[in-house]
Amino acid sequence: MQTNEQVNDSYSNWQKNTILFLSSQTISLFGSALVQFSILWYITLTTESGLMMTMYIICGFLPTFFLSPIAGVWADRYNRKNLIIMADALIATATLILAIVFLLGYGTTWLLFLMASIRAVGTGIQTPAVGAILPQIVPADNLTKVNGINGSIHAIVNLLAPMASAVLLSIATLEAIFFIDVITAVIAIFTLLFLLKIPVHAKALQEQTTSYFKDLQLGINYIRQHAFLKKFFVFFAVFFVLIAPAAFLTPLQVTRSFGSDVWRLTAIEIAFSIGMMLGGFVMAFWGGFKNKIHTMTLGCMIFGLCTFALGIIPNFWIYLLFMSIIGVAIPLFNTPSTVLLQEKVEEEYLGRVFGVLGMISTSMMPLGMLVFGPLADVLKIEWLLIGSGILLFLQGFMLVGSKTLVKAGEKQL
Repeated sequence: MQTNEQVNDSYSNWQKNTILFLSSQTISLFGSALVQFSILWYITLTTESGLMMTMYIICGFLPTFFLSPIAGVWADRYNRKNLIIMADALIATATLILAIVFLLGYGTTWLLFLMASIRAVGTGIQTPAVGAILPQIVPADNLTKVNGINGSIHAIVNLLAPMASAVLLSIATLEAIFFIDVITAVIAIFTLLFLLKIPVHAKALQEQTTSYFKDLQLGINYIRQHAFLKKFFVFFAVFFVLIAPAAFLTPLQVTRSFGSDVWRLTAIEIAFSIGMMLGGFVMAFWGGFKNKIHTMTLGCMIFGLCTFALGIIPNFWIYLLFMSIIGVAIPLFNTPSTVLLQEKVEEEYLGRVFGVLGMISTSMMPLGMLVFGPLADVLKIEWLLIGSGILLFLQGFMLVGSKTLVKAGEKQL
């Protein structure tokens, strides 16, 4: 088992380990973001179809939905750092093969859908491991700060990646961007493999006497026995359905309502990323309200009001302002929710809990898009944004009105 001496040694070097870990994830994320924006914009600009966007989104999320619960078991049974490395390696290998196929002249849209599916498998393996590994590195009283900084890093990447993608798409081919993703993945793997040392968590060092599915059942039973987790996940399921129009249909809305210029698509991503970066810094230095549920409620309500605004704003520059405020709201919601799980869930169940959370987050938005995507071809997207914005705002009252969740969100003494 992991000794107290190992734990203390890990925490004594937590700042160095955190910098190495977040650096590796940032490098990998940047390459992935280049590919993500390039493919999404390619499909948006060439098809202008809500159905095609829905197909791409489903391909990018459905494998994660099926894999996340099992990947959560893996994150509890095995070395989490090695799982992250394996996931990066899988995505890099698939991207390399796709780049070669495109260079040979066999590139088609369905291959982009296939690539989205393979990347989703890697994400499904990686996400529970990343969520569960941070408490191994970072002391509990620094989790909010580190998660806030991590959110800002993601926002900076999402700020730079759209601009870089726009430039690269104008001077290079799609397969060239694929090769950049491969290089960044290799750098990230090298950093994790040779520079970052994290003691393996206790359960991974034990002999595994139960099957995968038995461990999965134990994880599900653990969630069922905690009223907080049950209500938390139900809330998340509804939330992810309602944010689908703002998350996925805004590029199509901009293309239809304001123009199909690449700079406009770049602008909305930049505005969102600037807001998210600011929100991450706010959470890193402010930390949110004493009760984490109150901070989540604020984020949910701001998200709802701004989504409503996106449906009624006729001016593109004002539209960008509200898009940036939505970006601010994301860390206000995500950071306290992540820290809440990291604090409340026992270490040996963290992987499985994050796996279930990943299953919910990756299934609810595609399910929402099964409705909103086709509707976007027969109704104005503005109406979908107005309706979902109102419901999100009202959901904030439901969150703060739950005594179980509010009690769970109270600051630990």
